[in-house]
Amino acid sequence: MKNYYHDKFGPNRRKKQKRKRFILTTLAILLLIAIGLGIYGYRALFKNNVWIANGTSDFVFVRTNFDFEQFKKELYAKGLIIDRSTFEWVCNTFHLNDKMRPGRYELKEGMGNMEICRLLSSGRQVPVKLIFHIIRTNKQFAGKIGKQIEADSTELLHLLTDTLYLKNFNQTPATAVSLFIPNTYEMWWNTSAEEFIQKMVKEHDKFWNDERKQKANNLGFSIEQIVTIASIVEEETNKNDEKSRIAGVYINRLSKGMPLQADPTLKFAANDFTLKRILNIHKEINSPYNTYKNAGLPPGPICIPSIASVDAVLNAEKHYYLFFCARPDFSGYHDFASSYEQHQVNAARYRAALDRLNIR
Repeated sequence: MKNYYHDKFGPNRRKKQKRKRFILTTLAILLLIAIGLGIYGYRALFKNNVWIANGTSDFVFVRTNFDFEQFKKELYAKGLIIDRSTFEWVCNTFHLNDKMRPGRYELKEGMGNMEICRLLSSGRQVPVKLIFHIIRTNKQFAGKIGKQIEADSTELLHLLTDTLYLKNFNQTPATAVSLFIPNTYEMWWNTSAEEFIQKMVKEHDKFWNDERKQKANNLGFSIEQIVTIASIVEEETNKNDEKSRIAGVYINRLSKGMPLQADPTLKFAANDFTLKRILNIHKEINSPYNTYKNAGLPPGPICIPSIASVDAVLNAEKHYYLFFCARPDFSGYHDFASSYEQHQVNAARYRAALDRLNIR
């Protein structure tokens, strides 16, 4: 018997239905995949991927000539990135390696990978507040600065001891520290050693205005000589109200051709700044900084003096004192004398105070 099928129930119809179900299922799967990828992509791009242990932000540093792999190692060492895989995927997708700019950047909680990439490629870094105060040697100074900006301390020290380079600023390795005015400065972290010195020279020239230059000229000293005297004053006392009187003593001695006999210069010559008591053996040190053996000023400053000390020299007190000695009460102040005999009396009182405390 011959069978007849209506198209509504025939095999062609069933094939069409199967095909339709397959297409719908495939579309549903693709839609779910798309949604999943969309969610993943959104989370990878925009979800918070920064973890700060203390506070709400932290700083990362992109060194000059660093590639992404080098930067990534330093970043991961700080533990700031929550999901490293999505971070690297986004960075690679947006070719951060080719766009990353050196500098100091602030990462904040809530930042997503996309925002981090944009920040690192924008150059919108946060400046450094660079601080330095009383520093004694070129080596110490280079080390201090090298800890605050990218400039390599070895390169900076090389420039500070390079006679030919320093001639550009009319300085020598001995006087180079006179270029630096202790203060707080704002600058980019990726400042090079040479850029740093150039900026400091501008600050130096700004500080040494016509009024200060005229005062130095009236005293008969160059800027470097004023800074050298100020450096000795700085090491003698931390009492700002006494600095101009001490400066007056040194200027009086220089005008009479007397050796300065400044104890801080012996500490510098001995490279021992812990000395509590200057002995005769220290006075025999063979050094141009020994102001007991050598008349006049030492070759250069024995530290970077404060602005207060520099201004104290420029406004030195006019008096007849030629000597001073620390007071036996250890107050930090000094007893002054215009005669050697009176100075010996003052010195004996101070030595007795040291002996009582067994300070050798």
